[in-house]
Amino acid sequence: ILKDNKNLRRIHNDALRGATGPDVLDISSTALESLPSYGLEAIQVLNATSSYSLKRLPPLDKFSSLLEAVLTYPSHCCAFRNLRTEKQNLLLSIFDNFSKECESTMRKPTNEMLDDSNNTLLWSAERNTHPFATDDESSPYSYSTIFDDSEMAGFDFEYDFCQPKVLTCTPEPDAFNPCEDILGYSFLRVLIWFINILAIAGNFTVLLVLLTSNYKLTVPRFLMCNLSFADFCMGLYLLLIASVDAQTSGQYYNHAIDWQTGSGCSTAGFFTVFASELSVYTLTVITLERWHTITYAMQLDRKLRLRHAVPIMLGGWLFSIGIAVLPLVGVSSYMKVSICLPMDIETSLSQAYILLILVLNVVAFIVICACYIKIYIAVQNPELVAANKDTKVAKRMAILIFTDFTCMAPISFFAISAAFKVPLITVTNSKILLVLFYPVNSCANPFLYAIFTKAFRRDFFLLMSRFGCCKSRAELYRMNYFSAYNSNCKNGGVATAPSKASQAFLLLSALEK
Repeated sequence: ILKDNKNLRRIHNDALRGATGPDVLDISSTALESLPSYGLEAIQVLNATSSYSLKRLPPLDKFSSLLEAVLTYPSHCCAFRNLRTEKQNLLLSIFDNFSKECESTMRKPTNEMLDDSNNTLLWSAERNTHPFATDDESSPYSYSTIFDDSEMAGFDFEYDFCQPKVLTCTPEPDAFNPCEDILGYSFLRVLIWFINILAIAGNFTVLLVLLTSNYKLTVPRFLMCNLSFADFCMGLYLLLIASVDAQTSGQYYNHAIDWQTGSGCSTAGFFTVFASELSVYTLTVITLERWHTITYAMQLDRKLRLRHAVPIMLGGWLFSIGIAVLPLVGVSSYMKVSICLPMDIETSLSQAYILLILVLNVVAFIVICACYIKIYIAVQNPELVAANKDTKVAKRMAILIFTDFTCMAPISFFAISAAFKVPLITVTNSKILLVLFYPVNSCANPFLYAIFTKAFRRDFFLLMSRFGCCKSRAELYRMNYFSAYNSNCKNGGVATAPSKASQAFLLLSALEK
């Protein structure tokens, strides 16, 4: 009656209340969106194949007699993994005192077990607690309360009690969607909140200070704004993942379909791919701009202007948006895993998409390393920079390269192996990479490229002085800035050629941007 009924969308909540059955409920190929909450206790077989609208199940304790479930979504089988039937629970409670006997049974032949006098004494002791129970009457320790006469015919102590039946459910969860919450590990739930708050707060502060500054918008400031926005989006992705994980903790199997096939996961996936690619692109441009500034420090006609930087970053935005949109139109997919990353490599086009992203990220890292090596060689000249300044510059570059490597290397290594369908890490373990390594740059960039620089601290205290805070520090930064500006103007007015001191100043200034 119910099977293949495409118009069946709802069963009244009380439709099965008080019924003695059914033993088998077949709702396959229907449009049912939910099952009734009452009258499910007698069901032993549930068939719900091709029921794509059934995305949530009623409370599991309603399926007290269920032995077999054939469902549509693998995540629903996670709900039944540790579920015991009512009959199994009753048997285990009645024969709890038989646990030691079960262990010895595994090591004894059946005839030896039946002849064991200890068994007889134990069974007699149990029956003596219910003296009014006879062979014809029922007691909590009588088989007739649990089994019908037909079932008693094939009863075997060792099989039925030491090896109880297990509920079977298909389709089973696959490697991409194991039976676990979104983040899997408990410690990741704590870390992800700390990391996403750090990324959001740090990058929002940088954007606020740079965009409200009274100083001219230079190329480094413009690039830093783009980098902070990209890393801010990464923080939003982590916040979205952490929020959904907190809401669905312990019952993700009931929310998996809505989350992974809905707009929420698509939005999260778009944010993370867009943010990741725009961040890598901007980091590369910032590094190239620093290298260009130092290499052509005294050739003002070759200086990178804002009119050059805007179209360069516009290209980066269009590229990042395009890469992030592709999984929404069928090239790979954000629906494959609960963390909404494009891990679908079923088609050759999807495989090429993943490899393209990874190769571009590796190339970007190589470019960044090469530029910083060239910068270091340039500032290492003892005629230009003092030894202590040289050490400071080297340490700063090492930190920048290390954070980039920490973020990109593990992700790229395992992702490339997975793209060639030779995964070296499970989805569960990849979530550790997602939380501990993937957002490293988003947390570190606002500090390494902005907050730890003198220019940012000046802008920050000047902004705070508008609200009546840190006025003395702000005034000190104003005096230092104008004295340095006047000094440069005087030196520039009398010098006919760039001095080594002015070259050193420009080199260090480029690294402090």
